[in-house]
Amino acid sequence: MENTLIEMQFALDTFYFLVMGALVMWMAAGFSMLEAGLVRSKNTAEILTKNIGLFAIACTMYMVVGYDIMYGGGILLDGISGTGDKYSNAADFYFQVVFVATAMSIVSGAVAERMKLFAFFAFVVVFTAVIYPMEGAWTWNGDAVFGLFKLADLGFADFAGSGIVHMAGAAAALAGVLVLGARKGKYDAQGNSRAIPGANMPMATLGTFILWMGWFGFNGGSVLAMASKESANAVAMVFLNTNAAAAGGVIAALLLVKLLWGKADLTMALNGALAGLVAITAGPDTPGALEATLIGAVGGILVVFSINALDKVFKIDDPVGAISVHGVVGLWGLLAVPLTNSSVSFSGQLAGAGTIFIWVFGTSMVLWLVLKAVMGIRVSEEEEFSGVDISECGLEAYPEFTK
Repeated sequence: MENTLIEMQFALDTFYFLVMGALVMWMAAGFSMLEAGLVRSKNTAEILTKNIGLFAIACTMYMVVGYDIMYGGGILLDGISGTGDKYSNAADFYFQVVFVATAMSIVSGAVAERMKLFAFFAFVVVFTAVIYPMEGAWTWNGDAVFGLFKLADLGFADFAGSGIVHMAGAAAALAGVLVLGARKGKYDAQGNSRAIPGANMPMATLGTFILWMGWFGFNGGSVLAMASKESANAVAMVFLNTNAAAAGGVIAALLLVKLLWGKADLTMALNGALAGLVAITAGPDTPGALEATLIGAVGGILVVFSINALDKVFKIDDPVGAISVHGVVGLWGLLAVPLTNSSVSFSGQLAGAGTIFIWVFGTSMVLWLVLKAVMGIRVSEEEEFSGVDISECGLEAYPEFTK
């Protein structure tokens, strides 16, 4: 009887892991639709190619070497067919690999409309094979940072990845944007920012709702279990808090832009939702629903100010606001955890955030510069003007409309 119960728990936890992983995989569609909606029509096919390509490369490179770096065990040498203690090892790998692809998707939108497709793919290879797995080993696997200190000993915690996934992706994106430079025409001779509207707001909105739904797998799956009363209740609370934070982010962003500019702004509402989701990801297990709403609301406020400041003050051209949503708000998500979890310290969160950012930004900057020197990373001015769909993909997403 006892063995039967253990087998049932194993089966249920494995199934839950796989379903949550499938939800996270669906976020790839969300990023694709969001980014395609926020870029100009002449660059749509390239951004879609970029998203499906990066997902495939991430899955392959993490299987070949990344998972082994992050968790050990030698995935190609030892295989992933073992049963594990609580769930299938293959289910664990699948859940982890879709997180890697999510981190890489963050970079895609930030470097949109002016980057060479295969230079981007070259970056994906190294990021998903080495850069992300290294910082993942220091955080979720508990390894010492270059043998010097363990972040867990300092009081660091990141439940589902506000820092480990989202801030890491934003750090890589920031390095890429700094090396690439702004899109042509984004800033005038005096340095004033010019708006470059996206081509398809319904598509961007659909992408945001897909991401919102996928986030239940992102955070809910990170409970890592479902086959007991305690874990089922924890999953339910994580779902509740995830949804509440997203709602808080939307409301706060909408109210702020109405106050600042006198009108609602759809793109800020969309980014407000994503900011709320990023903010709660580091600690969706300990707040109450109202606390989660407030954590998300702060994220919604931060993202409005951050997008505006990066664009107009720092002249950092991020077409989709990825650096603000995932980086600035990712940091806030880490710092919000000690507010509802007494076992986590602010100093530990700062140490973790600093470790993640310095490693990912530093290595990414070196990699971007190497790629720039070896193969070039930016398309020509003529190609950028006509759209990278034709030069990089040989087709247009909307051929009848654009002609």
